[in-house]
Amino acid sequence: MITGKNYIGNHLSAQGKTTYKTFNPQLNIENKHVFTEATPEEIDKALRLANNAFKVFQSVSGAKKAEFLNAIADEILALDDELIKTYCSETGLPEGRAQGERGRTVFQLRSFADLVLEGSWVEAAIDTAQPDRTPMPKPDIRKMLTPLGPVVVFGASNFPLAYSTAGGDTAAALAAGCPVIVKSHPMHAGTGELVASAIIKAVQKTGMPEGVFSNLNSSGISVGERLVKHPHVKAVGFTGSIKGGRALYNMAAQRDEPIPVFAEMGSINPVVILPEALHARKESLAKTYAGSITLGTGQFCTNPGLILGIKGADLVEFVEILSEEIIKIDPTCMLHPNIHQAYNSNKDAALSHKGLHVAADYNTQVKNNYAKQTVTTVSGQVFLENTQLHQEVFGPYSMVVQCENIDELERVITKLEGQLTGTILGEERELSKYTNIVNALQNRVGRLIFNGVPTGVEVCPSMVHGGPYPASTDSRFTAVGIHSIKRWVRPVSFQNWPNHLLPDALKNENLLNISRLVNNQNTTDKIL
Repeated sequence: MITGKNYIGNHLSAQGKTTYKTFNPQLNIENKHVFTEATPEEIDKALRLANNAFKVFQSVSGAKKAEFLNAIADEILALDDELIKTYCSETGLPEGRAQGERGRTVFQLRSFADLVLEGSWVEAAIDTAQPDRTPMPKPDIRKMLTPLGPVVVFGASNFPLAYSTAGGDTAAALAAGCPVIVKSHPMHAGTGELVASAIIKAVQKTGMPEGVFSNLNSSGISVGERLVKHPHVKAVGFTGSIKGGRALYNMAAQRDEPIPVFAEMGSINPVVILPEALHARKESLAKTYAGSITLGTGQFCTNPGLILGIKGADLVEFVEILSEEIIKIDPTCMLHPNIHQAYNSNKDAALSHKGLHVAADYNTQVKNNYAKQTVTTVSGQVFLENTQLHQEVFGPYSMVVQCENIDELERVITKLEGQLTGTILGEERELSKYTNIVNALQNRVGRLIFNGVPTGVEVCPSMVHGGPYPASTDSRFTAVGIHSIKRWVRPVSFQNWPNHLLPDALKNENLLNISRLVNNQNTTDKIL
C-alpha cells in the first residue's frame, strides 16, 4: 500500500509540509497519491540510524547478507501486480517493460547474494612474515576490501526499478556492507515506496539492524543537497544528467571530508560505420538503427545519438533508408511532461545550429507527451567546429556526421567527450585496416561493440557500464554487474595482527574457504 510517507529506518514518517504527486504521462493526469517531502530532522534521523547500523552491518557475514538480498528479491516479487501497475502509471511505459525491469532488478539482487555468499570478492591478500630476512625482517601483512559506510543513492528517472530504490547501486552497496539511504525520484515515488516497503520487510525478516535502509521523498534539490553534505555519508551513487551529477560531485568535493560520487551521466554513444559494411549492408543497418534510436522512446542512456561515416553515395543512401524507416515507427510516450518538454527544447536548440540539416522529422500529430523522432545530418568539419552539437538530446534523436575521409573521422572521434559505449559496424577484414579508428574509439568509451546496437546492458561480470568523463565521474568502475561492488569499498591492511583478532577472511584457518592470494599464490589452503 502506498502511503506517501518516508521510510526513516523501519518506520514511516511524514513530518513535512511540502507535498507533491506523481504524473501519468499516458493519461496526461496526476496520480492520486500525495507524497510528503522529508524534513531536515527526518534526514538527520535516517543518517543517525544508518551510522549506527553500519557499526553492526559492516561485520555481518556473507551468508547473512545473501539471505537479506534474496529476501529483498522475494519481497519485490511478492508485490506482484500492484508494483507493475504503479510503475506503468508513473512512467507511461508498457507492462512488458515493467516486468522485464523487475526481473533484472531481482537478478541483480540474487547475483550479489551469490557473490557475498561465496566471499572471495573481498580480494584477501596475505604476505606472511619473514623474521629472518636481511637486512630487515619482513612483517606479516594482510589486506582485504572493507565497506566505506553509509551510501546515498539517487533514483534514476528512466529506470524506476533497475537503477533506483533496489537497483544496482543499492544492491551493490548493501552487498558490500554499507547502509543505504535512497533519495527517491519524484517522478516514480509510488514505485519507490513499494520497493522500499519490500526492503524494510526483508530487513525485519532477516534481523538486519534498523537504519540499514531508508527511503526519502523529495520534489526538489534540498533533500539531496543535505544528504550529500551530511558527515555520516561516505559515498554517493547517481544516474542522471551531467548537470545533476556534476553538481553532486562538486558538492561532495567541497566537504571538509570529501567523498566519492559515482555518477553515470550523459552519453551519445557514437556508432562508426566502416566503408565495406556500409556498402554491403546499408539497408539492414538502417532498419536496425531506426529501431534502436526509437527503442524506449530514446530514453536509454545507451541510445545511439551519433552515427559517423565517410561521405559518399553509400552514406547518402544509408541516411535516406534510415529516414524512411524511422518515420514508419509509431511515436511512443516519454516518462514525464518535463522530459518531453526538455527533449523538444534540446532538439530545437540543435536544429537551430548553422550547417545542421534535417533528414527525417516525424510531423504527424501525436498524443500528449509522445516524442517525435528526428534524424539530422552534418558535415565533419561543422561538427568539429561546433562542440554544442556534441551534447546529448535525450530522446529519439540521432545525428549522422558525414566525414570527408578517414583522417577527419579519427579527428571527430578524438574530439568527442567520454562515452558509455562506442560501436563499430564493419566487416571483420576491415578492422585491421582501421586500427587508428578502433583505438581512438576505445580511448573514449567504456564498452566497445562490434556489429551490434548499444541499447541494452547485459548484467554480467564482464560488463562495463561507465566510461571517461562525462559518461561517468570515475572510468575505473562499472555501475552494472557484480564488480560494481568495488565502488563502495576500500582496501585495509593489517600488519602483525594477532590471528584470532583478524577478520575471518584473513585468518590462517581460512574459515570462509575463499580464494586468497597468499605469498603471491592463489589458493584456498590454510596457512600452517
